[in-house]
Amino acid sequence: LSLCLPVCLSLCLSVSQVGVLFDVDGVLVRGGSPIPAARRAFRKLLDSNNDFLLPVVFVTNAGNCLRQHKAAQLSHLLGVQIAPEQVMLSHSPLRLLRGFHDKCVLVSGQGPVTDIASSLGFHRVVSVEQLREQHPLLDRVDHSRRPTLTVPIILFGEPIRWETNLQLVIDVLLTDGNLTAPYHTTSSAHLPVLACNTDLMWMAEAPSPRCGPSRRFGHGVFLLCLEAVFRRLTGRELTYQAVLGKPSLLTYQHAEHLLRLQNNNSPVRTIYAIGDNLMTDIYGANLYNRHLAEQRVAMTTTTKLVAQGTGRTHTHTHTHVISLRLFQTSVLSVCPQVCTGVYSPGSLLPSDRSAEVQEAAFLPGQRDVLLEPGHVVQDVEAAVDLLLQQEGLNL
Repeated sequence: LSLCLPVCLSLCLSVSQVGVLFDVDGVLVRGGSPIPAARRAFRKLLDSNNDFLLPVVFVTNAGNCLRQHKAAQLSHLLGVQIAPEQVMLSHSPLRLLRGFHDKCVLVSGQGPVTDIASSLGFHRVVSVEQLREQHPLLDRVDHSRRPTLTVPIILFGEPIRWETNLQLVIDVLLTDGNLTAPYHTTSSAHLPVLACNTDLMWMAEAPSPRCGPSRRFGHGVFLLCLEAVFRRLTGRELTYQAVLGKPSLLTYQHAEHLLRLQNNNSPVRTIYAIGDNLMTDIYGANLYNRHLAEQRVAMTTTTKLVAQGTGRTHTHTHTHVISLRLFQTSVLSVCPQVCTGVYSPGSLLPSDRSAEVQEAAFLPGQRDVLLEPGHVVQDVEAAVDLLLQQEGLNL
């Protein structure tokens, strides 16, 4: 694939009331191949000038590349111009955590992790590979070559050499960044850890009956291993300063911000979240919808109190209402060629793993509600057809 040149942003020219969030793996592509329905779907979202009819953001928990590379890759696979500003990777919200940008950070994951961290605003970055090369053969006298690891660890995604990353991340955590010191297993705190992407599984392109064995371990499994080792050595739970990627609220807030920027800086009325993973796409969109509803109630209550305090007999609320209608790109058929994503009928749901490390976990009695998609359709083309029909847009 040609990933070297960014493309121009193709935006809807007028203000839209609707925005769309597309998951990528399992919905639009499997591995490095596009799902046939995806190209047909995107032809329906373009006008005669090849501009998008609606604001569109691609929200993926992948995080092993720069967003301009992902935009170029998607443009090639889908046959439509996609700009970096339309792509949101699992680590994209790190741009908002400016309090960490001037700190030295250790980064773990695949791809150009130091370049990724720099593009997000971090100025002092050390990779696990650099740490491996410099220690224990590091010349401790030459301080110009000595990394100072006394601040956050950023886990971008699953590494290639799991044992190396597990070992060195644990070393840094249990020595507070001083790799010449003994382990401090009784300390009540540890260095801040920022985790991107808690997906247990992702959909690969290997053919298999009903898509079962095509599910491959994701970063969530690496986090489970890290937590288990930390717990066994210390007797304490590993805690996260922040968890990013779907289904975190910060991810959806940032995605909505990107939709607004495409929409001439105007809010949208409805966000369609199209995904295939119950524990990330569906749970995350439902959680964000609930968060917005709670905000509306809080703002309405505050407005009423202000109105009463000023002696007014009526109230005005300025809360912008956004509803999420969810489309799960999955299949009710046992036919393997239409099983495009992680979800398949009759498959067992994973445990509440994704919720365990999120800022907001499942509330009692709400697991089934938060995992319930608004619609289940055959593929992304069917989801786009339903979206356009409900919005009264021309097919």
